Order: sequence, then structure tokens, then C-alpha cells
Amino acid sequence: MKTLIVGAGPAGLYLAYLLKRQDPAAGIRVVEQNPPDSTFGFGVVFSDRALDFLRDDDPETHALIVPRMQRWTDLALVHRGERVVIDGVGFAAIGRLELLRLLQQRLRSVGVEPEYRHPMREESELDGYDLVVGADGANSFVRASRASGFGTRIEPLSNRFVWYGTPRRFETLTQTFVENEFGTFNAHHYRYAPDMSTFIVECDPQTWARAGFAGMDEAATKAFCERVFVEVLGDTPLVGNRSIWRNFPKISNERWSVGNRVLVGDALRTAHFSIGSGTRLAFEDVIALAKALRETLRGSGGATASGAAAPREARPSSAAIEEALRAYEAARRPIVDKLVAAANRSADWYERFPGHMQLRPWQMAWSYIQRSGRVDAAKLATVSPRFVAGARERIPGL
Repeated sequence: MKTLIVGAGPAGLYLAYLLKRQDPAAGIRVVEQNPPDSTFGFGVVFSDRALDFLRDDDPETHALIVPRMQRWTDLALVHRGERVVIDGVGFAAIGRLELLRLLQQRLRSVGVEPEYRHPMREESELDGYDLVVGADGANSFVRASRASGFGTRIEPLSNRFVWYGTPRRFETLTQTFVENEFGTFNAHHYRYAPDMSTFIVECDPQTWARAGFAGMDEAATKAFCERVFVEVLGDTPLVGNRSIWRNFPKISNERWSVGNRVLVGDALRTAHFSIGSGTRLAFEDVIALAKALRETLRGSGGATASGAAAPREARPSSAAIEEALRAYEAARRPIVDKLVAAANRSADWYERFPGHMQLRPWQMAWSYIQRSGRVDAAKLATVSPRFVAGARERIPGL
């Protein structure tokens, strides 16, 4: 089977590894528009289960990545200068570039080398393959090539955010809310290496306009954000990396595949960064896609039932490919829809965070931890008993 994977982020790299591992005779081509050491953002964060879903099927990759992750068991919210700790809610994080390097290493182990600095410009470049996978992010070329067929919908959120790093170490994921003469700001910050942290600054559109960000370059914007969060950063600087203001795009597609073209990761749908599930969703997408291809193409020119390669000249039919892509969507979509719904509820909470800042610190923390609808009060009392006890002492009628 000849496969073209567009995009060498976590989804594209890991899918190429899985497909080559299960069929060594497969022809896998991975193209990426950026250099191999180029990445947007700094650290990526996962829930406390991190990459546990890799352990059974791919213990080597699990063992390679997990020891390099930073872990913690609480999160914190800072509002009006008061720090509220929510116990028992664990996370893990790793530098995005470090993750990419580890996945490049895994892909190299099966004999595949991505083609970097190769932007796709013509749709004809997608022709001649049995399977074309769009793993090329929110601005997907593969998706745009069949936007009406996929039924793509893109809805930008109104808040602006800018993504920085900082050499200041934060012991836990923290949400810090600040109000000044320009308006309201929030910082999402957490460490992803012993000596580096992610620091995302977010503000509502009215604050963004009053602060005059539209007329600032990257250096002026960074200096402004350092002043806003000086009590958090101290004299530690922010570090930029294509750090410009963005609106988060809510992306969805009515159909996950069109013919032999299929989407994964952020090309398929976005999950707001506030729930820390985007990279995990991408990993799980490609695991499900590889499984659907393996199981559907047995006896149709793909891998044999034992996982060994079929003869090199054997090619799956277009009907078999399309059947596999439908199986991928059928198995994966109910899970994704549930997680994306939670992410959208979380995003909606952030879109209204200036209003939430009218609450007292513990009231705001209570609202924050239940924003996605995944944790009710009874479950929270089990997971975060110290936080719940403290909230009941301070919030009347709780």
C-alpha cells in the first residue's frame, strides 16, 4: 500500500511508524513544510494518565517517552492574589520539540525518514497514492483540498492568546488571573522540563483592543505581558517562538474521509488547549486508523492476518480503503465527540472568564474545576477531598 502522510507532527510521525511496523513492505511517504527542529509552542500537557494507552500495544515507545515527562498531582488557581490548590488532579507534560525528536527516532527505527521543508502547493501532489492522510494541523492542506466533501466548519473564538515559554519553573499547572487598567488577563502556565515552562497569555477582545496590542510588534507584546504578570514571573523573562496573538479555531468536519483522503488530529478537529487533550486525541486517532486499516485490509493487499507484509505488488482496492476509513470513523467518532464537547464547554468558560472574575477566589475555583461538565460534585469530593472541604467552609450553601 502506498501512503502519503502530510504533516510530521506527533500524529503524522506516529501513524507512519505504526503503518510501517505492521506492514514492513508498505510504501510510506511523510512530507512536512517546516524544518525538523521547528515547532509552534513549547510544552504539551496530558492528563495524569499521560500516555498509558500506549503501554500494552507499544511498550517501547511508552518507555521512551514517559521517563522524559514532568509530572505533578495538583493544580492551582490564583485570583485576587489568593492561591487555591485543587488536589488530586494530576498532569504530565513534555516539550513539544522533545516529543517530536523521540517520535522521529521511533520512525527512523523502521526505516522511514520524513521529507522536511516540503510545503504542499498543488492538489495534484496528492494523486497516485492508495491512502492520503491529513495530519497537517489546523490549517490542513489535505482538508482544504476537499473542504466541501469533508463538510468543514471553522469557528474562531473571540478571546486572543499568545504562547510563550519561560525559564521559570512552576511546580504545578496554574491558572493566574490578573486585572489592571486595561482589563482582564489569564495565564496558563506549567513546567514541561526541569528548567522550562509553558506560559500562555489570554485576554478578552475588549482588553486586547484597549491595551493596543494591534499596534505592537512581538517584542513590545512580550514586554507588555511580562509587566502584566510580573508578580508571577519576577525578573524571569518570557521566551518567544512565533509568539503572536491568535484566535483559537474550533474546527469540525461532518465527514472524516473523502474517497482515499482522511483526517487525523487538529486537521480533523480541534480541542481547546485548556483541557490538555489535543495531542492525546491525535495519538489515539492514528492508533484507531492503523487498527482499522490492518483489520479491514487483511486479505485485500495489506498486512496479512499475522501482521506480516503482503507481497509488494499487492495493492488494496479503493473500495477496501474506503471501508477501512469508514470503520475508523465509526469506532472513533463517539469517543471524540464526547471529548470535544467537554473541550467546547471549557472553551466557553474561558470566553467568559472576565465575568467569572467577579466571583471570590474559592467560588471561581469551584466554577473552574467543573467547567467541562466531566466532574460533578460527588466525584470531585472523592478526587479532591481537601479542595472540596475548603470550598464547603468558604462557599455558603455548597
